[in-house]
Amino acid sequence: MLLTPVLMVMMVAPLLACAGETSKTPLVLDVWPGNTPQDSEIGQYGPIAPERVRDPSDSPTKTATWITGVTHPTITVYRPSKAKNTGAAFIVCPGGGYWNLAWDLEGTEVAKWLCSKGITGIVLKYRVPRRVGEPEPIPAPGPLLDAQRAVSLVRSKAKEWGIHPSQIGIGGFSAGGHLAIATATNFDQRKYEPMDEIDKVSCRPDFAMAAYPGYLVDIKTWELLPSIRIPAGTPPVFLVHAFGDTEPGANPAHSAVMFLALKKAGVPAELHIYGAGDHGFGVRKTSLPVSTWGDRCIEWLRNLGMLTSRP
Repeated sequence: MLLTPVLMVMMVAPLLACAGETSKTPLVLDVWPGNTPQDSEIGQYGPIAPERVRDPSDSPTKTATWITGVTHPTITVYRPSKAKNTGAAFIVCPGGGYWNLAWDLEGTEVAKWLCSKGITGIVLKYRVPRRVGEPEPIPAPGPLLDAQRAVSLVRSKAKEWGIHPSQIGIGGFSAGGHLAIATATNFDQRKYEPMDEIDKVSCRPDFAMAAYPGYLVDIKTWELLPSIRIPAGTPPVFLVHAFGDTEPGANPAHSAVMFLALKKAGVPAELHIYGAGDHGFGVRKTSLPVSTWGDRCIEWLRNLGMLTSRP
């Protein structure tokens, strides 16, 4: 699809807004102080090649920059200006089926958009692809460790980064949406042995967002998978999907059934399923109503009290 000049401006405006608020290069921090846990226990990566940006001719889609071969998880931090800072932070988990990361479409573009709204946007580069012996029908276990550690790490930096420690959330897209849900519902079960003082800080996010998530529902029974749990204390969740999502394993039933389960458990939740649209829309603006979902998410965060001042 060819983009008109107006549409191109609509797409890049939030990114330029953030860039204009701070002259600093985004901060990149290691998630782990040493060897990545679990991977070091496996002792080998099998056929995993070095971290790389996949060639466009060998990428899942042409609409994103895809990264794979991640063995060294990091967070990339986009901070708003002091004048616009709301005190909220949002850890972003790009999608890619636990094989790749849609680094721009569902990562840096989202973080910059959040930054333009006064929210510290933090992209989590979690380990991909799946390690040897990790079957595709089951979510890879390693990324949950990376996400739990990332929440604790960000919370440990709250004062330094101008963040309220009770206004830190996590969100993701596709497989990253599943990762956000898993992080929000496993805060009471840290999946690795504590390594340092950071691991004494809570890994419970204060809110969670999942855009077109998968790995939540058994499509044969239309019930949550046994791996999905909703413990007491699960934070509020925002779910968004497009009715026409044709991605195998990530159709709108995942969001709808998850919403009903959250409702039954008494967890505040909000669900938006748009009539038109497909998989992988990120925060890019189009003529479809689904591209306005980000505005609904900001309203939701404001109503939760997660934004201390108007972006």
